[in-house]
Amino acid sequence: MVADQITLTGLRVFGHHGVYDDERRVGQYFVVDVTLHLDTRPAATSDDVADTVHYGELAERLAAIVAGEPVDLLETLAQRLADAVLADRRVERTRVTVHKPDAPIPLTFADVAVSIERSMERS
Repeated sequence: MVADQITLTGLRVFGHHGVYDDERRVGQYFVVDVTLHLDTRPAATSDDVADTVHYGELAERLAAIVAGEPVDLLETLAQRLADAVLADRRVERTRVTVHKPDAPIPLTFADVAVSIERSMERS
């Protein structure tokens, strides 16, 4: 298990996810935090972005998922994001948190979030 991490926090993207018709129709902002666990030594040695996960490109891929096809549950959205992260074979595991700060809850609250951790079994 490798201890190196790349972390992207606060990626704010407008999407149309939720179980209620209004959420799907009107949409709202979602905030994504993701941590990647990978060996950064190859990039540190070469000083070449090609030897690591390009976090700008990763942010764009994740944003496209959030802005893309709607799902009912944050759990489903988080899994789709984790799958995209783990598609890069250099990533051993990831932690993804999806925040829904404007969730339709009729009480005062700061945030609702779902966090998942996933790892890829390599053959």
